[in-house]
Amino acid sequence: MSMINIHINIGSNINRRKNISLAIGSLRLVFSDLKFSSLYSSPAEGFEGNDFFNIGVNASTNLSVTETIYELHKIESVHGRDREQEKFSSRIIDLDLVLYGDMVHPEVNVPRDDVLKYAFVLAPVSELNSQLLHPIEKQSYLGLWEAFQSENKFSLIKYNADRVLE
Repeated sequence: MSMINIHINIGSNINRRKNISLAIGSLRLVFSDLKFSSLYSSPAEGFEGNDFFNIGVNASTNLSVTETIYELHKIESVHGRDREQEKFSSRIIDLDLVLYGDMVHPEVNVPRDDVLKYAFVLAPVSELNSQLLHPIEKQSYLGLWEAFQSENKFSLIKYNADRVLE
């Protein structure tokens, strides 16, 4: 199988710097050509909790989409993620496959529907893949981000990841 370009969103609101840094180390062991967005801070959505850090990662893989998701879940487990906890709750680490090439696969939520709902997912995707077209919307991620920003219904702070992560 040839290499597929993927985008992963990493999030944490518990020991954020440490847990995201550890997850990045684990991703480096499984995927190649990693490129990172800025680091974004945003309030917890849907529950009361500490602010989240999120960072987007472009990478390459020769794993299938289901193998990729399996590897992400395995990394989450290694780093203490409890997959039984509520959807809207604090997270040690959260690794979401947002894009898998230009695949549309609703059963595994690819492209991840969160990319059109949340600034903390769309901002890193648009930063790393500005001219790439969303496979369903047929608009560039930069265009989607500009439209999202015009609604101004979010709180997001952008940081240089190299200065924040351990």
